[in-house]
Amino acid sequence: MSEQSRVVEIYTDGACAPNPGPGGWGAVLRWGKAEKDLCGGEAGSTTNNRMELMAPIRALETLNRAPLVVDIYTDSVYVRDGITKWVSRWRANGWQTSARQPVKNVDLWQLLDAAVRRHEVRWHWVKGHAGHPENERADRLATRGLQEAVAATSPT
Repeated sequence: MSEQSRVVEIYTDGACAPNPGPGGWGAVLRWGKAEKDLCGGEAGSTTNNRMELMAPIRALETLNRAPLVVDIYTDSVYVRDGITKWVSRWRANGWQTSARQPVKNVDLWQLLDAAVRRHEVRWHWVKGHAGHPENERADRLATRGLQEAVAATSPT
């Protein structure tokens, strides 16, 4: 397998309206000339941070070959800093913060931590709502995921 065929780009976003409230996540996966859109959501009460975490988790879970080189682009500083700076310390501290408080969204941080261990993941931050085509597409997917989740639970 060539190095180029081992590289996957993933663009992610989350949405919540209101926050907390119903939420959605979206991801654009690109490898070579192939692309795949993913989205999902929760009709109940969730948060934007949870949806920002769900996008890379679900995207990474779709990758059935490992290890791959994965470039993940997110507009969430929370996600980028959490996975690159904080998660190893949280894990070592029994999933507690330095203030000895439980880590918020620990269930999702543990899933993301496990998902990234299968690959060589490089994290990139992009400014949200700034015209980046793939970030805007992920944003639209997150909105679609939110809308579909709400529609699925609405009485007909």
